[in-house]
Amino acid sequence: MDQYRTHTYDVLIIGAGGAGLRAAIAASAEGSSVGLVCKSLLGKAHTVMAEGGIAAALANVDDRDGWKIHFADTMRGGQYLNNWRMAELHAREAPELVHELEGWGAVFDRTNDGRILQRNFGGHKYPRLAHVGDRTGLEMIRTLQDHGIHQGIEVHMECTVISLLTGNGQITGAFGYDREKGRFMLFQAKAIVLATGGIGRAYRITSNSWEYTGDGHALAYKAGADLIDMEFVQFHPTGMVWPASVRGILVTEGVRGEGGILTNNTGDRFMFDDIPELYRSQTSSDEEEGWRYTQGDKNARRPPELLTRDHVARCIVREIKEGRGSPNGGVFLDISWIKNKMPHAPEHIKKKLPSMYHQFKELADIDITKEPMEVGPTTHYVMGGVRVDPDSQMTNLPGLFACGEVAAGLHGANRLGGNSLSDLLVFGKRAGQHAANFSKENKLVKINSSQLEETIDTALKAFNNTASSNASDQGPYQLQQKLEQTMQDLVGIVRIKEEMQQALEMIATLQEQLEKIVIFGNREYNMAWHTTLDLRHLLTVSEAITRAALERNESRGAHFREDYPLKDKSLGKLNTILRKGSDGEMLIIKENIPEMPEDLKKIIEENQ
Repeated sequence: MDQYRTHTYDVLIIGAGGAGLRAAIAASAEGSSVGLVCKSLLGKAHTVMAEGGIAAALANVDDRDGWKIHFADTMRGGQYLNNWRMAELHAREAPELVHELEGWGAVFDRTNDGRILQRNFGGHKYPRLAHVGDRTGLEMIRTLQDHGIHQGIEVHMECTVISLLTGNGQITGAFGYDREKGRFMLFQAKAIVLATGGIGRAYRITSNSWEYTGDGHALAYKAGADLIDMEFVQFHPTGMVWPASVRGILVTEGVRGEGGILTNNTGDRFMFDDIPELYRSQTSSDEEEGWRYTQGDKNARRPPELLTRDHVARCIVREIKEGRGSPNGGVFLDISWIKNKMPHAPEHIKKKLPSMYHQFKELADIDITKEPMEVGPTTHYVMGGVRVDPDSQMTNLPGLFACGEVAAGLHGANRLGGNSLSDLLVFGKRAGQHAANFSKENKLVKINSSQLEETIDTALKAFNNTASSNASDQGPYQLQQKLEQTMQDLVGIVRIKEEMQQALEMIATLQEQLEKIVIFGNREYNMAWHTTLDLRHLLTVSEAITRAALERNESRGAHFREDYPLKDKSLGKLNTILRKGSDGEMLIIKENIPEMPEDLKKIIEENQ
């Protein structure tokens, strides 16, 4: 057996983004010994890429806002497939946690009277996103790290977890390796919190960084936890489309929140052509009224560019497919037009959207204060994930918790912009607290040595494969490219049965080829080995997404079936559960969404 280093904690947090850091702070505050594992360097979490803001009903810009309206907006945006309890907790607790973040040193933009400034965002009835220009995620990570380093948390940077260990019906630990030297690491813990983020690297065009390979989803599934609603993958409507080297990099919704408009190659604001009945009463068909809305006029209705992300993305795809796209295969996003409305527009844009200004200037040589950007949909977020208890964030595997993007329930069929950052705060804190409480009530369970040996054998398999064992001539990079292209083309924004069946066949072929891969060299700095191990997770989540999408024969939220373009009322009451069968087969189970209490139903009715 290969040598490995052992670390023992009350609570192990896997992932050091906003959710992981908040969970670690909460667990440490309860007196638990805490280990924090991050796949990259501390501070390089994907949370830093979140630009628009934190959704919380502070009512600083519009005093009509409140948690009830935020709850109703979240449920409506999620097409009522959300876990209503999570949506309630999120809306109630987000304001307090934003103020807590402020107390820890977060520097927010301010109103004239000194309160936290909030901006408009798609799907939100009132200005609700507390922000720091367009660098809110970066400020959140800075603040949480500065606060967290004083809590006695042990951090393991550049470490990848490849397996969760179980025994006696509960979690016992995690097994991973040091990416620099390739040395194995065993983490024994009473409780584990998954905060590993999303699955974007399963697709060719994505706003996600390289770490987002679905690790937490796959780890939980293989350990015996349920996945839920994996068919709902959000394609953010605005990613860069040119130059090709940066295709997919996020263009924040904050551009539209500050007055940016979407146009096609004929100059038409095409979003006016398709306003869903669900949002017709809240959305303006008048350009001037839409402008007044983005400037904080309480009596104006929002422009159609601020409809939900799934709808805007499909409208953009329609324009491109029908020949009205931009030269590089997108559409135009224009914030420069506001120079006709305000005398100091360039300075205003640079102040409100500093990252966007520099991003386009440096990467595309475009001055967004003078000319439009070219944008198109990019894989951004997965609403589906590990099934958790709404109050404690514990999975159906005792001792295993999940929070942030890896956990499902809050967002339903489609996430509203800004809800991800408040999600991190609310449920990161809850996961950390309840994991700490679980660790106090339970003892360490002995690690199963045979399970550990099997994990090591699997991890080293590619080094031990030889040409005589019928090894594939495809390396890990080629396999990952094939998977990304398969998911992009066959399980993307618009889906049909035949194409998804083709995707499943390709996924099965890639899984077979993965078992035959040969890796050369040693384990130090071996990127081919890292990619091979990531592929095991990516193939698992890709299969889960595809099987769940095949099962849902309707179009709802971020899931659009061209062969079933309408909603099915009966399916709107069902969640899709994916569970590992005893023979390793991926089982699909349909479960009714729990009945919502009458008081919450009334809130939704009053805020239609």
